[in-house]
Amino acid sequence: MIDRENLAELAREIDNTCRLTGTFVLRSGRTADEYFDKYRFEADPRLLDRVAAHLVPLVPTGTEVLAGLELGGIPVVTALGRHTGLPCAFVRKSAKAYGTARLAEGADLAGRQVLVVEDIVTSGGQVVISTGNLRELGARVEHALCVIDRAEGGAEALAGHGVALRALLRRADLEAHRAC
Repeated sequence: MIDRENLAELAREIDNTCRLTGTFVLRSGRTADEYFDKYRFEADPRLLDRVAAHLVPLVPTGTEVLAGLELGGIPVVTALGRHTGLPCAFVRKSAKAYGTARLAEGADLAGRQVLVVEDIVTSGGQVVISTGNLRELGARVEHALCVIDRAEGGAEALAGHGVALRALLRRADLEAHRAC
């Protein structure tokens, strides 16, 4: 069970650590005066460890492998693996053309119940693509887990592909303390 008070404190710390002010050009080409730099919580071992500890109760029963998506899901899945003892796989956006030429490295996926792990879900597009790729490799994927759901249609997109999204925090959780 998740302690809501501690979770609110964690959300406040993530927001304070990751929300930057200035002038930023976004991927869309728009300019913004705020930017959320998710890599700041992923690069802070103490904060990442707290995030992972809070994610543990959200891991579905029966999960056999945690699959972190390139790039942001990799530190999250590694930290979560430490807390759960579950093996991890590291999933690329596309298979590399050299060495093992694999899409996913680490734990074997075929025939196993796999939980896809991502840092932030917005539209859910990459999770949908990666889930399809993992299923082609024989993984059974029914759930995805993220640290932050930006609540911009990702959960709905995933549901349309038979994947239930579990999120530790939502955008509103990060913004709640700012209204106080």
